Amino acid sequence: MKTIVLAGGCFWGVEAYFNQLKGVVDTSVGYVDGNMKNPTYEQVCQGIAKHTEACKVIYEESVISLEQILDHFFRIINPFSINKQGHDIGHQYRSGIYFNDSDDEPLIVDFMKKYFGKNYDRVATKVKPNLDYDLAEAYHQDYLIKNPGGYCHVNLGLATKQEVK
Repeated sequence: MKTIVLAGGCFWGVEAYFNQLKGVVDTSVGYVDGNMKNPTYEQVCQGIAKHTEACKVIYEESVISLEQILDHFFRIINPFSINKQGHDIGHQYRSGIYFNDSDDEPLIVDFMKKYFGKNYDRVATKVKPNLDYDLAEAYHQDYLIKNPGGYCHVNLGLATKQEVK
């Protein structure tokens, strides 16, 4: 199993999207790239904790590749937007890709350079090691399953039928 942490705005929609994909074994939502251990949602919203909302994706590499994960990620976010995704605005909504395996960094950067071509220099999505992912509160986990019709900036229909579970 491989793991990648993806920050793309409100973590509920990112998690709901990736949970649809064949090869994704598990997801959780949490906070990453911040200034303290175990922040609360309130601390993140108030700006006390400088984290971004993120989704940890655990996937079976023989079923879905890192490149496919990244392709899906860039379908659902605006990689040129700074501190904003959909209607969500603020530091906690910045986009990022946080890798656990240092061998993944050059693959991610190469993918992005090819994917964005001449627009690569405009991309605001950061690529960093995952140094501090902390699990969000229980009520955020699988939020859109627990709350059908809840707010979601992600178009969940962008996952193609042949790639979903």
